[in-house]
Amino acid sequence: MTAVIEEARPPVLTMRGIRKGFPGTLALKSVDLDVYPGEVHCLLGENGAGKSTLMKILAGSYTPDAGVISIGGEEVKFSGPLDGIRAGISVIYQELDLFADLTVAQNLFLGHTPSVGGVVKRSTRRRLAADYLKRVGAKFSPDAVVGTLPLADQQLTAIARALTTDARIIVMDEPTATLGESDVENVFNVIRRLTEEGRAVIYISHRMDEIRDIGTRITVLRDGYNAAKYPVVDTDADRWIQDMIGDKKAELTEHRDAREFSDVEALNIKSVSVDGLIDVRDVVVRKGEIVGLAGLGGAGRTTLLSALFGARKAKRDVQVFGKQATLNSVRAAVNHHFGLVPESRKTEGLFLGLSVARNAGIAALRGSSQVLPRERSWTKSAPILERLSVKFGKPGQEIRLLSGGNQQKVVLAKWLARDTRVLLLDEPTRGLDIGAKADLYRQVRILADQGAAVLVASSELGELMANADRIVVMHEGRNVADFDPLVSSEARISHAIISGKAS
Repeated sequence: MTAVIEEARPPVLTMRGIRKGFPGTLALKSVDLDVYPGEVHCLLGENGAGKSTLMKILAGSYTPDAGVISIGGEEVKFSGPLDGIRAGISVIYQELDLFADLTVAQNLFLGHTPSVGGVVKRSTRRRLAADYLKRVGAKFSPDAVVGTLPLADQQLTAIARALTTDARIIVMDEPTATLGESDVENVFNVIRRLTEEGRAVIYISHRMDEIRDIGTRITVLRDGYNAAKYPVVDTDADRWIQDMIGDKKAELTEHRDAREFSDVEALNIKSVSVDGLIDVRDVVVRKGEIVGLAGLGGAGRTTLLSALFGARKAKRDVQVFGKQATLNSVRAAVNHHFGLVPESRKTEGLFLGLSVARNAGIAALRGSSQVLPRERSWTKSAPILERLSVKFGKPGQEIRLLSGGNQQKVVLAKWLARDTRVLLLDEPTRGLDIGAKADLYRQVRILADQGAAVLVASSELGELMANADRIVVMHEGRNVADFDPLVSSEARISHAIISGKAS
């Protein structure tokens, strides 16, 4: 099939020598990509391999530092996403960028609504929307409000919207991550119809069985480079995974020594479930232990942590230091001495309009009966900010004026300033340099040594290898393996992360 595609027609997309750097990191060092009409081209790679950056460059959201992009044999340069849409590129992101309070028809034609003299032709829009929905196999009305639809129907809405722009290249980033089996097959049928029409689909997924079912060819990225290219039919999942992880060091980490822990179970997750997202069972964190949560994007790590912190509705059976804990709200979790450093610090971890002092000490203020609680909270948090090497002008400086890395340290500091006994960390070192990461984990280790339990989710497996006492692997919403990083190689754990199997 691949040979026919390549010989019959030239590539619809060619990317050559694509390079892109950000402050402190080089996301893409030199990447090539060829995509042909009528194929499903699967883009594989571990977290941080460069997949998302490459697709944002293709969409026009990022400008490459070097390299050439050609569409239909003509070189193109995009100054923004609108240029990408005009060139026939449509991206369906994992986090669907639909407007929940608008109808399906409004979402489908947002930005290119049928109109005459500035007046929207609603009947025409509705008729066209119904036609596009029919093409993707949708059974719901174009008048339905998107926010009232199940996720599977929202996914079909996003695909239908891509067709309204007459896209020649459709990028699908984890399109089935939240779908059931019947919904997945429906999406696959849509993809097959798209490729039969001669459109090209770039498919990003960590589900190896899906790649086998729907893919035509594969490009594997690793550390910002091309690692491999081949037809799906000529290879198998073991080969794909090996190319994704490469020659990772098999030797044991040298960053820490073996530790002994008490038998006290500080956190016992008998079960935590959120319908359609996670079903986690039998995870124990002992007093003084740091347990890492490893997994691919969408594996459910963030959902688990937010459920434990009472920030989202879930079914929970959790014990804290041997006693049953009701964690149905954030207040309840804090009363059980939980603390959470969330992945999104600006929207969930900080009050951007308040000062450094107020943000750092706000957790310590809870329940305080002191006449001058602000001064007391600053007394508790100031030494922690100093130990974390937080750079700021004065305590009254607004937190929004700090760099992202320093903001993250303040989020951690506010929980270290309180009697936190169970600390939940979600991507805590994102945006930090090497030294700042070391400072953060040093403080986390001090807290653990004082008897707290720590559960940390990170996409950086090397970081967990160096700092966690155990690593729990999550895959598609479930915990599938448990490793001691002192006796398990990084390659073995990576294999479990990608495949969902502990072997």
